[in-house]
Amino acid sequence: MTKPNILMILIDDLGWRDLTCYGSSFYETPNLDQLAADGLLFTDAYASCPVCSPTRASIMTGKYPAHVGITNYIKGMETGKLMAVDYLGYLPLEEKSVASALRDGGYQTWHVGKWHLGDHNFYPEAHGFDKNVAGQHWGMPKHGYFSPYGMENLSDGPDGEYLTDRITDEAIALIENREADKPFFLNMSHYAVHTPIQAPADLIKKYEQKAKDLGLDKQEAIIQGEHFPCVHKIDQHVQRRIIQSDPAYAAMVENLDTNIGRLLQAIKDAGEEENTLVMFTADNGGLATAEGSPTCNAPLVEGKGWMYEGGTRVCQIAKWPARITAGTKTDVPVTSTDFYATFLEAANLPLIPEQHSDGVSLMPVLDGAESLARESIFWHYPHYGNQGGTPGASIRSGDWKLIEFYEDNHLELYNLRDDISEEHNLIEQESERASAMHKELDEWRISVEAKIPERNPDWEAVVKPGADIDSAYI
Repeated sequence: MTKPNILMILIDDLGWRDLTCYGSSFYETPNLDQLAADGLLFTDAYASCPVCSPTRASIMTGKYPAHVGITNYIKGMETGKLMAVDYLGYLPLEEKSVASALRDGGYQTWHVGKWHLGDHNFYPEAHGFDKNVAGQHWGMPKHGYFSPYGMENLSDGPDGEYLTDRITDEAIALIENREADKPFFLNMSHYAVHTPIQAPADLIKKYEQKAKDLGLDKQEAIIQGEHFPCVHKIDQHVQRRIIQSDPAYAAMVENLDTNIGRLLQAIKDAGEEENTLVMFTADNGGLATAEGSPTCNAPLVEGKGWMYEGGTRVCQIAKWPARITAGTKTDVPVTSTDFYATFLEAANLPLIPEQHSDGVSLMPVLDGAESLARESIFWHYPHYGNQGGTPGASIRSGDWKLIEFYEDNHLELYNLRDDISEEHNLIEQESERASAMHKELDEWRISVEAKIPERNPDWEAVVKPGADIDSAYI
């Protein structure tokens, strides 16, 4: 049986509403729209954490972040009413990554782009990748998206060269110079669309004009909210974007789409389109409440760094012409722990259940099934971040989602089928359901040895009497 090539495209901070095929009316994504038209679009796909490093660890290991021990972006250690929780600052070498498993199965394995799973000792080369281009400990391009980049594993290009263009060139070169008798696994992990929000000037001008033509430049885009709940930003306010209208972010999205189109064309030109499984997704929800708030995830609420849907629901598209029916959709809930088992089964390789223990293969869904042999999906994010969210955990079972917020342990329950915006907390009306789901969440946390944050004894000294801080944080 011919083993398929596997192309994993992971986007940083892309919101669920950031593609035209997911409902954006401002951003333009013709190549990704075509990918969806040629494959399977997931409406209820999730990242396993509302920030990046934990989700990336879950993709590599097939385990929930709490199970791996990486529960925050590396190296975040924010405090608020609660203390920071310790976590691993690297992907343990004891974990057999999906790249290692595929390499053992005869694959060429390449990582291109963002890694953010530890320092030199834990780079992609230590986790089963034959090639590593631009993967290091950085969580963002520290010197910006235009060369010189100052990266360890990517040489500087001509002044002004754009990073997304460059790493796509590098990925295309790997395909063109591959060993033709071996399948490849390409982990294409773009730095875009993470901050800094920078894009080619001509594209920004295009979207400045588009915003004017649509009257978006006259509309209020950002609403000031409450004070941040974390110590390092306590004097600042959450800034919620309520419409998609940022020209620079729109330009980043279009450039990203163009480069994904270039990569897919290279696979087609190589004669490998029919026999390549393409999986496209993001590491968390769109940045909508802080750091410039470049996008809006509505109708989902909030965004990156939050336990609500805007923080964890993501775009996901699969294409495999030899296997997947074109133009299909699925509302089966899936999460980033599932890629490991999916790739092994697609490659006709033995599963490693003791490794990818928290994921299930998506092959039945790729083949048209309307359900998976799994009852619930879990999240545990015991941290403050930079976007305004507070520590919590959640569980999704069927259409129902329960969230526990660790600051005061209050619970919220939503029916996502009827209430995708999480506006109607049904905790009182559905108390028995909530109790059962909370019990299941507790049992799961115990099973993965999840760490629960403790009270911050210094919190009272942070917010002094008379300070202009919301009463919730006094």
